[in-house]
Amino acid sequence: MTTAHDAGTKTVPVPTQSTYQNRVADYWNAEENPVNLELGRIDDLYHHHYGIGDADWSVLDEPDAGLRREAVTAELHRLEHAQAELLAGRLGRLTPADRVFDAGCGRGGGSIVANLRHGCHTDGVTISAKQAAFANEQARKRGVDDKVRYHHRNMLDTGLKSGAYAASWNNESSMYVELDLLFAEHARLLRRGGRYVVITGCYNDTYGQASREVSLINAHYICDIHPRSAYFRAMAANRLVPVHVEDLTEAALPYWELRSQADHLVTGIEQTFLTAYKNGSFQYLLIAADRV
Repeated sequence: MTTAHDAGTKTVPVPTQSTYQNRVADYWNAEENPVNLELGRIDDLYHHHYGIGDADWSVLDEPDAGLRREAVTAELHRLEHAQAELLAGRLGRLTPADRVFDAGCGRGGGSIVANLRHGCHTDGVTISAKQAAFANEQARKRGVDDKVRYHHRNMLDTGLKSGAYAASWNNESSMYVELDLLFAEHARLLRRGGRYVVITGCYNDTYGQASREVSLINAHYICDIHPRSAYFRAMAANRLVPVHVEDLTEAALPYWELRSQADHLVTGIEQTFLTAYKNGSFQYLLIAADRV
């Protein structure tokens, strides 16, 4: 078994993963989707999440096909960056001396955004060795690798120091793990009064079981979307008290509507998201909670 050692952490084995977790790791190690890579190349901020806010629909009016493609790509990236900024702005009052934790960091864009905004130290964790290596190279190129580090680890068992973090988050990664285990690890890592933020798609259990559309999204991303109520139940069980809840469903629609018209970026799941959001069976939430 390999080991990992990082500044501010103990030497720990890269955790043994379940069969499901190995499938997830294999998926992200192999993933080369243009909707992630082409958007990230614009400014070397690689986000693995969707976007929010009003879209600039004039990008579709560009008559030149090449220029239209560039404009649509840039607009989608602007919307996803707006989501990263929204999350970073909910992390509470942070200083450059503070340390924050990015659970399921992907190729690292969210950790960079938090560092740029707050000047803080950031530890990102991903189950994908390929993503961790890519993200660390991006931090090195930016000259922030003294403060922004990425680790190939399981977000449920990080080996990072207990109580060392002023804030932590999941941005569209909580659907890959059991929430009780996830929130127990966040509660362990956060200092008392630390802030946890999650942005996630969840199914609306006032409608009953997961809808057909939610099942299709699960199959597409090899994930297991949780019901809305499960987030609040698991937070309450793990000393995380919600202080702000925001329904981002309406704000998410323009991103998906624009992406559905971006022939070079579509993955086939766009209309499923739009249907699920519009029929009310699926919601896009931001929850901020304090560790007590």
